[in-house]
Amino acid sequence: MHFPELKPQVQNILNQENLDVKDKLTQVCELLEQNIPYYDWVGFYFKNGDKEELKLKAFAGEPTDHEIIPFGKGICGQVAVSNKNFVVPDVKNQSNYIACSIYVKAEIVIPLFVNGENIGQIDIDSHTEDPFSHEDELFLEWVNQKVAEIL
Repeated sequence: MHFPELKPQVQNILNQENLDVKDKLTQVCELLEQNIPYYDWVGFYFKNGDKEELKLKAFAGEPTDHEIIPFGKGICGQVAVSNKNFVVPDVKNQSNYIACSIYVKAEIVIPLFVNGENIGQIDIDSHTEDPFSHEDELFLEWVNQKVAEIL
């Protein structure tokens, strides 16, 4: 399934009034993980109160031990500090990478902004080396914009 076909489905999930935010985010993660072959783990991390750390709020894929990530650590922690997209074609080449699974070969992390503040991010792990394109970045930025509207 291609990104244009997924957009209305993401919007429909986020518009469901009978679901709380965590359930909506989990359903978005599941939609992406199930419909994009190289999205093997999809999760949303958010700033954990006033702490300099991220906390996992929703995900689809294998469970992870990394439910809390300090700012600056790993790809997610670096994005929390840089406020910039981070695409890692090959995680073996990243010295500050936190391994979630031995199968992960690539990762993309896109910050989520509300009123100009980086409050979280979407994190995608792939078992395929170098699968992410500029279209993935644009799509995930769009997903985060839509998520920001319900927060």
